[in-house]
Amino acid sequence: MKAVVLSTLVATTVWGVTLGAEAPKQSLLPGTGNPEAPAAAPAHQANGYGFGHKLLYYIPNRVFDVLDLVRARARLGPGLAIGTRVTKFTDLFLGSYTSVYLGLPGPRQVPRVPWPGGIESRSGLAASVADATTTSYNANPRYSATEVGLGLQAILVGAEVGVDPAEVFDLAFGFLFIDFREDDL
Repeated sequence: MKAVVLSTLVATTVWGVTLGAEAPKQSLLPGTGNPEAPAAAPAHQANGYGFGHKLLYYIPNRVFDVLDLVRARARLGPGLAIGTRVTKFTDLFLGSYTSVYLGLPGPRQVPRVPWPGGIESRSGLAASVADATTTSYNANPRYSATEVGLGLQAILVGAEVGVDPAEVFDLAFGFLFIDFREDDL
């Protein structure tokens, strides 16, 4: 029992020291006269997270990177639309729909959990970079600039498939703790 208590105490101390060392430091910036002004973040904390955070989320982030590769969704809701894209520069879309979806949501592009369901809405016309579609932020399909895909909405049902080749590199570099897409939690 003493060994368990002692090892727990040692582990807690090491963990606390590690987190304390990674916490943002406060310092006196030249010319401010304010000791409460935050110092510049070290280079390894460019996104605000320390190594302990990156280590804790390492496996979930790699799983999410794998899920980022593919968009495959079934949609249910009113609308009539067709769309195709081979990167952002060859995006074609015409129609309108508002639906709920279930399936793989595709590239995250921001640090968030990729839930397998949600609400999606898109209306208007898009041709290449001339995009006259309207969407709300919360119901936006969030297509990546490098995504290749196809979508169709026919009255009450729809489907969408896509793949993002750049996410292969994000996954590969993610194994080395490099997140060039900046989508890790």
